[in-house]
Amino acid sequence: MNISGIITEYNPMHMGHIYHLAETKKICKSDAVICVMSGNFVQRGEPALIDKWSRASAALSSGVDIVIELPVVYSLSSAEFFAYGAVSLLNSIGNVSSLCFGSETGDIKDIYSIAKILTYEPDEYKTLLKSNLKSGLSFPSSRTRALNSYLQNSNTNLKSKLCSDIISSPNNILAVEYCKSLIKLNSSIAPQTIKRQGNDYNDLRLKGTLSASAIRKALKSKNNISMFETNVPRAIFKILNENIDNLTYMDSIFNFIKYKILLDKNSLKKLPDVSEGIENKIYNSIIESYDMDSLINSIKNKRYTYSRISRILTQYFIGFDCYNTAELRKLPCPYARILGFTENGKKVLKLLKASSSIPLITKVKNYDFDALSLDLKATKAYSLINKKVHPLDDYYKKIIIA
Repeated sequence: MNISGIITEYNPMHMGHIYHLAETKKICKSDAVICVMSGNFVQRGEPALIDKWSRASAALSSGVDIVIELPVVYSLSSAEFFAYGAVSLLNSIGNVSSLCFGSETGDIKDIYSIAKILTYEPDEYKTLLKSNLKSGLSFPSSRTRALNSYLQNSNTNLKSKLCSDIISSPNNILAVEYCKSLIKLNSSIAPQTIKRQGNDYNDLRLKGTLSASAIRKALKSKNNISMFETNVPRAIFKILNENIDNLTYMDSIFNFIKYKILLDKNSLKKLPDVSEGIENKIYNSIIESYDMDSLINSIKNKRYTYSRISRILTQYFIGFDCYNTAELRKLPCPYARILGFTENGKKVLKLLKASSSIPLITKVKNYDFDALSLDLKATKAYSLINKKVHPLDDYYKKIIIA
Protein backbone atom coordinates (compact mmCIF):
# COMPACT_ATOMS: atom_id res chain seq x y z
CA MET A 1 0.00 0.00 0.00
CA ASN A 2 1.46 3.35 -1.07
CA ILE A 3 0.94 5.77 1.84
CA SER A 4 1.69 9.49 1.68
CA GLY A 5 2.01 11.94 4.54
CA ILE A 6 1.01 15.60 4.63
CA ILE A 7 1.52 18.16 7.41
CA THR A 8 -1.21 20.75 7.88
CA GLU A 9 -3.01 23.16 10.17
CA TYR A 10 -6.27 23.70 8.24
CA ASN A 11 -6.96 27.00 9.98
CA PRO A 12 -9.32 26.86 8.20
CA MET A 13 -9.19 24.33 5.37
CA HIS A 14 -9.67 26.06 1.99
CA MET A 15 -9.57 25.20 -1.71
CA GLY A 16 -5.78 25.53 -1.86
CA HIS A 17 -5.62 22.66 0.64
CA ILE A 18 -7.99 20.60 -1.52
CA TYR A 19 -5.66 21.17 -4.47
CA HIS A 20 -2.66 20.10 -2.35
CA LEU A 21 -4.46 16.92 -1.31
CA ALA A 22 -5.51 16.04 -4.87
CA GLU A 23 -2.02 16.71 -6.26
CA THR A 24 -0.42 14.65 -3.47
CA LYS A 25 -2.52 11.64 -4.48
CA LYS A 26 -1.70 12.22 -8.14
CA ILE A 27 2.06 12.86 -7.88
CA CYS A 28 2.76 10.26 -5.19
CA LYS A 29 0.29 7.71 -6.61
CA SER A 30 -1.11 7.43 -3.09
CA ASP A 31 -3.43 4.68 -1.96
CA ALA A 32 -3.93 6.59 1.29
CA VAL A 33 -3.01 9.95 2.84
CA ILE A 34 -2.12 10.46 6.50
CA CYS A 35 -2.46 14.03 7.74
CA VAL A 36 -0.47 15.29 10.74
CA MET A 37 -2.44 18.34 11.89
CA SER A 38 -1.91 20.97 14.58
CA GLY A 39 -4.39 20.71 17.44
CA ASN A 40 -6.16 23.62 19.11
CA PHE A 41 -3.18 25.98 18.78
CA VAL A 42 -1.24 26.72 15.60
CA GLN A 43 2.31 27.54 14.57
CA ARG A 44 1.86 31.28 14.12
CA GLY A 45 1.17 31.46 17.87
CA GLU A 46 -2.62 31.62 17.95
CA PRO A 47 -5.60 29.51 18.98
CA ALA A 48 -7.10 27.70 16.00
CA LEU A 49 -10.23 29.32 14.60
CA ILE A 50 -12.14 26.03 15.03
CA ASP A 51 -11.42 23.15 17.43
CA LYS A 52 -9.24 20.21 16.36
CA TRP A 53 -12.08 17.66 16.20
CA SER A 54 -14.18 19.78 13.83
CA ARG A 55 -11.15 20.43 11.61
CA ALA A 56 -10.24 16.73 11.61
CA SER A 57 -13.79 15.80 10.65
CA ALA A 58 -13.73 18.24 7.72
CA ALA A 59 -10.36 16.85 6.57
CA LEU A 60 -11.70 13.29 6.58
CA SER A 61 -14.78 14.42 4.61
CA SER A 62 -12.48 16.08 2.08
CA GLY A 63 -10.26 13.10 1.20
CA VAL A 64 -7.77 12.56 4.05
CA ASP A 65 -7.70 8.96 5.38
CA ILE A 66 -6.20 9.42 8.86
CA VAL A 67 -5.77 12.58 10.95
CA ILE A 68 -3.08 12.51 13.65
CA GLU A 69 -2.66 15.40 16.08
CA LEU A 70 0.70 17.16 16.15
CA PRO A 71 1.48 17.67 19.86
CA VAL A 72 1.30 21.31 20.94
CA VAL A 73 4.94 21.33 22.07
CA TYR A 74 5.79 21.18 18.34
CA SER A 75 2.80 22.98 16.81
CA LEU A 76 3.44 26.06 18.94
CA SER A 77 7.13 26.30 18.07
CA SER A 78 9.34 27.76 15.36
CA ALA A 79 9.27 26.25 11.86
CA GLU A 80 12.27 24.07 12.76
CA PHE A 81 10.62 22.29 15.70
CA PHE A 82 7.17 22.27 14.08
CA ALA A 83 8.64 20.40 11.12
CA TYR A 84 10.79 18.10 13.24
CA GLY A 85 7.86 16.99 15.40
CA ALA A 86 5.64 16.23 12.42
CA VAL A 87 8.30 14.53 10.29
CA SER A 88 9.59 12.43 13.20
CA LEU A 89 6.01 11.29 13.85
CA LEU A 90 5.51 10.18 10.23
CA ASN A 91 8.93 8.53 10.24
CA SER A 92 8.20 6.59 13.44
CA ILE A 93 4.82 5.15 12.45
CA GLY A 94 6.37 3.38 9.45
CA ASN A 95 4.88 2.51 6.06
CA VAL A 96 4.88 6.16 4.92
CA SER A 97 6.67 6.30 1.56
CA SER A 98 6.38 10.00 0.71
CA LEU A 99 5.88 13.42 2.29
CA CYS A 100 4.24 15.99 0.04
CA PHE A 101 4.12 19.69 0.90
CA GLY A 102 3.32 22.97 -0.80
CA SER A 103 5.95 25.59 -1.59
CA GLU A 104 6.21 28.88 -3.44
CA THR A 105 9.11 27.60 -5.57
CA GLY A 106 7.77 24.15 -6.49
CA ASP A 107 11.34 22.86 -7.01
CA ILE A 108 12.30 20.01 -4.68
CA LYS A 109 15.95 19.99 -5.85
CA ASP A 110 16.56 23.59 -4.76
CA ILE A 111 14.71 23.08 -1.48
CA TYR A 112 16.70 19.93 -0.71
CA SER A 113 20.03 21.58 -1.62
CA ILE A 114 19.38 24.41 0.83
CA ALA A 115 18.24 21.91 3.47
CA LYS A 116 21.55 20.05 3.18
CA ILE A 117 23.58 23.24 3.73
CA LEU A 118 21.48 24.20 6.75
CA THR A 119 21.66 20.68 8.20
CA TYR A 120 25.41 20.12 7.86
CA GLU A 121 26.34 23.80 8.43
CA PRO A 122 29.74 24.23 6.74
CA ASP A 123 32.21 26.21 8.88
CA GLU A 124 32.08 29.29 6.65
CA TYR A 125 28.29 29.41 6.85
CA LYS A 126 28.35 28.90 10.63
CA THR A 127 30.77 31.82 11.11
CA LEU A 128 28.59 34.11 8.99
CA LEU A 129 25.46 33.12 10.92
CA LYS A 130 27.06 33.84 14.31
CA SER A 131 28.26 37.23 13.08
CA ASN A 132 24.77 38.20 11.90
CA LEU A 133 23.15 37.09 15.15
CA LYS A 134 25.65 39.15 17.17
CA SER A 135 24.64 42.21 15.16
CA GLY A 136 21.13 41.93 16.62
CA LEU A 137 19.28 40.51 13.62
CA SER A 138 16.51 37.96 14.11
CA PHE A 139 17.41 34.33 13.41
CA PRO A 140 15.51 34.20 10.06
CA SER A 141 17.23 37.37 8.80
CA SER A 142 20.64 36.21 10.05
CA ARG A 143 20.22 32.87 8.33
CA THR A 144 19.18 34.41 5.01
CA ARG A 145 22.18 36.75 4.95
CA ALA A 146 24.60 34.00 5.98
CA LEU A 147 23.28 31.63 3.33
CA ASN A 148 23.47 34.27 0.59
CA SER A 149 27.05 35.17 1.50
CA TYR A 150 28.03 31.51 1.67
CA LEU A 151 26.53 30.73 -1.75
CA GLN A 152 28.39 33.60 -3.41
CA ASN A 153 31.68 31.92 -2.50
CA SER A 154 30.68 28.26 -2.96
CA ASN A 155 30.66 25.87 -5.91
CA THR A 156 26.95 25.10 -5.65
CA ASN A 157 24.62 25.71 -8.60
CA LEU A 158 22.22 27.61 -6.36
CA LYS A 159 22.15 31.35 -6.94
CA SER A 160 22.00 33.61 -3.87
CA LYS A 161 19.02 35.56 -5.28
CA LEU A 162 17.08 32.34 -5.77
CA CYS A 163 18.10 31.15 -2.32
CA SER A 164 17.01 34.43 -0.72
CA ASP A 165 13.60 34.13 -2.38
CA ILE A 166 13.23 30.55 -1.19
CA ILE A 167 14.00 31.06 2.48
CA SER A 168 12.03 34.28 2.80
CA SER A 169 8.69 32.74 1.76
CA PRO A 170 6.62 30.99 4.48
CA ASN A 171 5.81 27.73 2.68
CA ASN A 172 9.36 27.45 1.32
CA ILE A 173 10.74 27.92 4.83
CA LEU A 174 8.63 25.02 6.11
CA ALA A 175 9.56 22.94 3.05
CA VAL A 176 13.26 23.41 3.82
CA GLU A 177 12.65 22.45 7.46
CA TYR A 178 10.76 19.30 6.43
CA CYS A 179 13.73 18.24 4.30
CA LYS A 180 16.19 19.10 7.09
CA SER A 181 14.24 16.83 9.43
CA LEU A 182 14.20 13.99 6.90
CA ILE A 183 18.00 14.31 6.57
CA LYS A 184 18.57 14.43 10.35
CA LEU A 185 16.39 11.37 10.87
CA ASN A 186 18.04 9.51 7.97
CA SER A 187 14.48 8.84 6.84
CA SER A 188 13.49 6.73 3.85
CA ILE A 189 10.46 8.97 3.27
CA ALA A 190 10.77 10.70 -0.12
CA PRO A 191 10.03 14.46 -0.17
CA GLN A 192 7.82 15.88 -2.91
CA THR A 193 6.63 19.45 -3.37
CA ILE A 194 3.72 21.12 -5.13
CA LYS A 195 3.84 24.74 -6.27
CA ARG A 196 1.43 26.72 -4.13
CA GLN A 197 -1.74 27.85 -5.92
CA GLY A 198 -3.91 30.88 -5.20
CA ASN A 199 -3.12 33.96 -3.13
CA ASP A 200 0.03 34.14 -1.02
CA TYR A 201 0.00 32.91 2.58
CA ASN A 202 -0.10 36.47 3.98
CA ASP A 203 -2.33 37.93 1.26
CA LEU A 204 -5.40 39.43 2.95
CA ARG A 205 -7.26 40.42 -0.24
CA LEU A 206 -10.80 39.07 -0.57
CA LYS A 207 -10.50 38.01 -4.20
CA GLY A 208 -9.13 35.05 -6.11
CA THR A 209 -8.40 31.86 -4.18
CA LEU A 210 -8.41 33.24 -0.64
CA SER A 211 -5.59 32.46 1.79
CA ALA A 212 -6.38 31.15 5.27
CA SER A 213 -5.16 34.52 6.65
CA ALA A 214 -7.66 36.41 4.48
CA ILE A 215 -10.50 34.10 5.53
CA ARG A 216 -9.68 34.51 9.23
CA LYS A 217 -9.43 38.30 8.94
CA ALA A 218 -12.72 38.56 7.06
CA LEU A 219 -14.51 36.31 9.56
CA LYS A 220 -13.19 38.39 12.45
CA SER A 221 -14.48 41.52 10.69
CA LYS A 222 -17.94 39.90 10.57
CA ASN A 223 -18.09 39.76 6.78
CA ASN A 224 -21.03 37.86 5.32
CA ILE A 225 -20.08 34.19 5.57
CA SER A 226 -21.74 33.37 2.24
CA MET A 227 -18.78 35.02 0.47
CA PHE A 228 -16.59 32.06 1.50
CA GLU A 229 -18.85 29.33 0.13
CA THR A 230 -16.74 28.79 -3.00
CA ASN A 231 -13.41 29.24 -1.17
CA VAL A 232 -13.70 26.47 1.41
CA PRO A 233 -14.79 22.81 1.27
CA ARG A 234 -18.47 22.17 1.93
CA ALA A 235 -17.74 20.49 5.27
CA ILE A 236 -15.78 23.51 6.53
CA PHE A 237 -18.40 25.99 5.29
CA LYS A 238 -21.03 24.11 7.28
CA ILE A 239 -18.84 24.15 10.42
CA LEU A 240 -18.05 27.87 10.02
CA ASN A 241 -21.74 28.62 9.56
CA GLU A 242 -22.68 26.67 12.69
CA ASN A 243 -19.89 28.23 14.77
CA ILE A 244 -19.89 31.79 13.46
CA ASP A 245 -20.38 33.19 16.99
CA ASN A 246 -17.86 30.78 18.56
CA LEU A 247 -14.80 31.25 16.37
CA THR A 248 -11.61 31.68 18.39
CA TYR A 249 -9.17 34.57 18.04
CA MET A 250 -5.95 35.71 19.68
CA ASP A 251 -7.62 38.60 21.53
CA SER A 252 -9.55 36.04 23.60
CA ILE A 253 -6.48 35.10 25.63
CA PHE A 254 -5.26 38.62 26.45
CA ASN A 255 -6.87 39.05 29.88
CA PHE A 256 -5.80 35.57 31.02
CA ILE A 257 -2.19 36.30 30.07
CA LYS A 258 -2.23 39.77 31.62
CA TYR A 259 -3.45 38.42 34.96
CA LYS A 260 -0.90 35.57 34.97
CA ILE A 261 2.03 37.85 34.10
CA LEU A 262 1.06 40.45 36.70
CA LEU A 263 1.04 37.69 39.33
CA ASP A 264 4.52 36.38 38.51
CA LYS A 265 6.55 37.83 35.64
CA ASN A 266 9.54 35.61 36.48
CA SER A 267 7.69 32.50 35.31
CA LEU A 268 8.05 33.84 31.76
CA LYS A 269 11.76 32.98 31.97
CA LYS A 270 10.86 29.28 31.96
CA LEU A 271 9.54 29.46 28.39
CA PRO A 272 11.88 28.04 25.71
CA ASP A 273 11.95 31.15 23.49
CA VAL A 274 12.41 33.78 26.21
CA SER A 275 15.90 35.27 26.49
CA GLU A 276 17.80 38.55 26.69
CA GLY A 277 15.40 40.02 29.25
CA ILE A 278 12.40 40.03 26.90
CA GLU A 279 10.24 39.03 29.89
CA ASN A 280 10.81 42.49 31.38
CA LYS A 281 9.69 44.18 28.18
CA ILE A 282 6.58 41.97 28.07
CA TYR A 283 5.77 42.80 31.71
CA ASN A 284 6.25 46.54 31.27
CA SER A 285 4.25 46.60 28.03
CA ILE A 286 1.31 44.52 29.22
CA ILE A 287 0.66 46.89 32.12
CA GLU A 288 -0.11 49.63 29.58
CA SER A 289 -1.78 47.44 26.93
CA TYR A 290 -5.46 46.63 26.54
CA ASP A 291 -5.44 44.20 23.61
CA MET A 292 -3.13 41.60 22.12
CA ASP A 293 -2.20 43.41 18.92
CA SER A 294 -1.05 46.59 20.67
CA LEU A 295 0.90 44.49 23.17
CA ILE A 296 2.80 42.50 20.53
CA ASN A 297 3.49 45.56 18.37
CA SER A 298 4.94 47.39 21.38
CA ILE A 299 7.37 44.50 22.05
CA LYS A 300 8.51 43.32 18.60
CA ASN A 301 11.92 44.34 17.30
CA LYS A 302 14.62 43.07 14.91
CA ARG A 303 15.30 40.05 17.11
CA TYR A 304 11.77 39.25 18.28
CA THR A 305 9.30 38.95 15.39
CA TYR A 306 5.52 39.28 15.76
CA SER A 307 5.05 35.50 15.41
CA ARG A 308 7.74 34.67 17.96
CA ILE A 309 6.20 36.98 20.58
CA SER A 310 2.76 35.61 19.77
CA ARG A 311 4.04 32.05 20.36
CA ILE A 312 5.65 33.06 23.67
CA LEU A 313 2.40 34.57 24.94
CA THR A 314 0.28 31.62 23.82
CA GLN A 315 2.75 29.12 25.32
CA TYR A 316 2.44 31.04 28.58
CA PHE A 317 -1.36 30.94 28.41
CA ILE A 318 -1.32 27.14 28.06
CA GLY A 319 1.30 26.47 30.73
CA PHE A 320 4.54 25.69 28.89
CA ASP A 321 6.33 27.23 31.87
CA CYS A 322 5.45 24.12 33.91
CA TYR A 323 7.41 21.78 31.57
CA ASN A 324 10.91 21.50 30.16
CA THR A 325 9.62 22.24 26.67
CA ALA A 326 13.05 23.33 25.41
CA GLU A 327 14.15 19.68 25.73
CA LEU A 328 10.81 18.06 24.83
CA ARG A 329 10.68 19.66 21.39
CA LYS A 330 14.20 18.48 20.52
CA LEU A 331 13.09 14.84 20.91
CA PRO A 332 11.27 12.84 18.22
CA CYS A 333 7.51 12.79 18.69
CA PRO A 334 6.87 10.03 21.28
CA TYR A 335 3.34 9.00 20.21
CA ALA A 336 0.71 9.33 17.47
CA ARG A 337 -2.65 10.57 18.75
CA ILE A 338 -5.33 9.47 16.27
CA LEU A 339 -8.15 12.00 15.93
CA GLY A 340 -10.05 10.15 13.22
CA PHE A 341 -10.00 7.90 10.16
CA THR A 342 -12.05 6.72 7.18
CA GLU A 343 -12.82 3.15 6.10
CA ASN A 344 -9.69 3.25 3.97
CA GLY A 345 -7.82 4.69 6.94
CA LYS A 346 -8.92 1.72 9.03
CA LYS A 347 -6.96 -0.57 6.68
CA VAL A 348 -3.92 1.69 7.02
CA LEU A 349 -4.14 1.62 10.82
CA LYS A 350 -3.85 -2.17 10.75
CA LEU A 351 -0.54 -1.78 8.90
CA LEU A 352 0.67 0.93 11.27
CA LYS A 353 -0.04 -1.17 14.35
CA ALA A 354 2.55 -3.62 13.05
CA SER A 355 5.10 -1.07 11.82
CA SER A 356 4.95 1.80 14.31
CA SER A 357 7.76 2.22 16.84
CA ILE A 358 5.62 4.64 18.89
CA PRO A 359 2.19 4.11 20.49
CA LEU A 360 -0.88 4.83 18.36
CA ILE A 361 -3.11 6.55 20.92
CA THR A 362 -6.89 6.43 20.71
CA LYS A 363 -7.57 6.85 24.47
CA VAL A 364 -5.43 9.41 26.28
CA LYS A 365 -6.04 8.06 29.77
CA ASN A 366 -3.92 5.00 29.04
CA TYR A 367 -0.65 6.90 28.52
CA ASP A 368 1.72 9.13 30.46
CA PHE A 369 3.92 11.43 28.37
CA ASP A 370 4.87 15.01 29.26
CA ALA A 371 4.01 16.07 25.71
CA LEU A 372 0.57 14.45 26.03
CA SER A 373 0.02 16.07 29.42
CA LEU A 374 0.72 19.41 27.75
CA ASP A 375 -1.81 18.58 25.01
CA LEU A 376 -4.45 17.97 27.67
CA LYS A 377 -3.60 21.34 29.23
CA ALA A 378 -3.92 22.95 25.81
CA THR A 379 -7.51 21.69 25.47
CA LYS A 380 -8.35 22.98 28.94
CA ALA A 381 -6.89 26.37 28.01
CA TYR A 382 -8.78 26.36 24.70
CA SER A 383 -12.04 25.61 26.52
CA LEU A 384 -11.68 28.96 28.33
CA ILE A 385 -11.95 30.83 25.03
CA ASN A 386 -14.28 28.53 23.07
CA LYS A 387 -17.50 27.69 24.87
CA LYS A 388 -18.22 24.74 22.55
CA VAL A 389 -15.17 22.89 23.90
CA HIS A 390 -15.29 21.14 27.28
CA PRO A 391 -12.09 21.12 29.40
CA LEU A 392 -12.15 17.30 29.41
CA ASP A 393 -13.02 16.76 25.74
CA ASP A 394 -9.75 14.87 25.24
CA TYR A 395 -11.32 12.19 27.44
CA TYR A 396 -14.95 12.60 26.36
CA LYS A 397 -14.72 12.95 22.58
CA LYS A 398 -14.89 9.73 20.61
CA ILE A 399 -12.49 9.08 17.77
CA ILE A 400 -13.98 10.29 14.48
CA ILE A 401 -14.90 7.54 12.01
CA ALA A 402 -15.91 9.00 8.66
